[in-house]
Amino acid sequence: MIGYGFCGSFCTLSRGVLEMERLIGEGREILPLATDAVYTTDTRFGRAADFRDRVEKATGKKIVHTVVDAEPLGPARPLELLILAPCTGNTLAKIALGITDTAITMAAKAHLRQDRPLLIALASNDSLSANLSNVARLITRKGVYFVPMVQDDPEHKPHSLVADFTLLSDCVSAALAGKQIRPLFL
Repeated sequence: MIGYGFCGSFCTLSRGVLEMERLIGEGREILPLATDAVYTTDTRFGRAADFRDRVEKATGKKIVHTVVDAEPLGPARPLELLILAPCTGNTLAKIALGITDTAITMAAKAHLRQDRPLLIALASNDSLSANLSNVARLITRKGVYFVPMVQDDPEHKPHSLVADFTLLSDCVSAALAGKQIRPLFL
């Protein structure tokens, strides 16, 4: 089973859901996870209840959204892969620094301590500034893989990077084989 975590990059959340549904269409069994912000917050991009309904209907499973429910995902309920799509700069920084205060960061910690692959589809406005050191820290960490990224609006958001979500399925296969898809920056 693959864990699929959603973080609060609300403008890319629909892309993450679409790619999760594609993975299900390929026959992959998905366990959904979400930060509390994604699980509870209505935004101009959609209602939290609609997100929950769509994800739980697609996966046939309740969304793991608490630290307590996420903690067993390492040793007691191992996942073959954990995907974070979208992954915010905030969550990326927490994982890089070992902070476990959300369901996503707890799942990542529990998963990585079992030496299982983590695949990150980054969507962050500060990837090339405040979070650049955290990107570098995780790029060099064993078992952490990234979906190739692009500057989505270099003129108006010069520090922003967004994963090419259309590459997620290929990246899943690569991560399960212990490989990073290249080039990493498109």
